[in-house]
Amino acid sequence: MKQTSDWLRQIEPEIGYYIAGFADGEGSFNVSLRKRDDHTLGWQVDPSFNVSQRDRVILAFIKRTFGCGTLRSRKDGVVYFEVRNLQMLATRVIPFFERFRFRSAAKKRNFALFKQIVQVLHSKPMNQDVLERVVGLREHLNHGHGRKRKFEARHVLGKSSETTRQTRPVSNTGIQGSEMI
Repeated sequence: MKQTSDWLRQIEPEIGYYIAGFADGEGSFNVSLRKRDDHTLGWQVDPSFNVSQRDRVILAFIKRTFGCGTLRSRKDGVVYFEVRNLQMLATRVIPFFERFRFRSAAKKRNFALFKQIVQVLHSKPMNQDVLERVVGLREHLNHGHGRKRKFEARHVLGKSSETTRQTRPVSNTGIQGSEMI
């Protein structure tokens, strides 16, 4: 953790808050699920943080500041900065946004959920309980309306959506569900 705190302390506040504000508007926390027969539980869980926009220079600056991630370009001119590596999410992205906090309630809520998901995945080996916890939390991410959700909880867990709704996220303040900020 010392390495993380050293890296984070080197970021000037005006730079950190600029990036946090930019990500508040243009950033996204996602958890994708992929059906994989070569995985023990049949599913691959991929958390990611990304920022998309047409200005590659700003995204390259963000990438340099984080010291991780990739830049990709789409045919329509949109560029993505993306961090998918679980270790980098846990040691770079999460600590960064804990120090340089979001202003909007929606982004604060999504970050709190994403942080819980990354912590669960980073601290425990994948098993059925971990998968159920992550999928349950994912259902609340972005108010349950992921941009391109191919698989919902019922597809992954084979349970009713009511069972999934009972998996409530808990903030570090103990507030559950939609009250969490």
